[in-house]
Amino acid sequence: MTSLEDIKALLGEPRFAWSDPEPWSQLEGELGIVFPEDFREFCDAYGPVLINNQVATSHPGVERGKLGDWIRGDIEAWADAPENEASYSVGTGPGEIFAWGSAASGETMFLRVPRDMSENWETVVYQSDDGIFEEHPMSFSDWMLSYLRGEDVTVCSRDFAPDGPFYEPIV
Repeated sequence: MTSLEDIKALLGEPRFAWSDPEPWSQLEGELGIVFPEDFREFCDAYGPVLINNQVATSHPGVERGKLGDWIRGDIEAWADAPENEASYSVGTGPGEIFAWGSAASGETMFLRVPRDMSENWETVVYQSDDGIFEEHPMSFSDWMLSYLRGEDVTVCSRDFAPDGPFYEPIV
């Protein structure tokens, strides 16, 4: 499994450095899940961030663009989607997916909640242009590292970061 150090080697040193677990605990209690450790670690290190002027992420401890608001808003939006578009159940229950990021190129990135303890978290990407979901049987960190390397994980950074990965805080 990819570590935060692998991501830092490509993306650069994080500047957010969040250490208070309370916003995570509160959000996990509200949503009834425990976020994967690699996702929390990345968000605590980088915070709300725009990667390669393309991929945006958030954090539960900030007021503007709070992760919990993002997740709940996306769940509500998908509840109103036509059935042929919503081929996945969007939510935070076992087997459901919830959004953790969006891309300027029109994609939304999701994490799939494991159905049980024997399953791993996985990444799913929705392509709004085509109206399809693409599964990536990999953790958040593995997906992020593949993205930063310029590999095609539905969202591809090659056109957005030809000189290498970079980020800007969104706060």
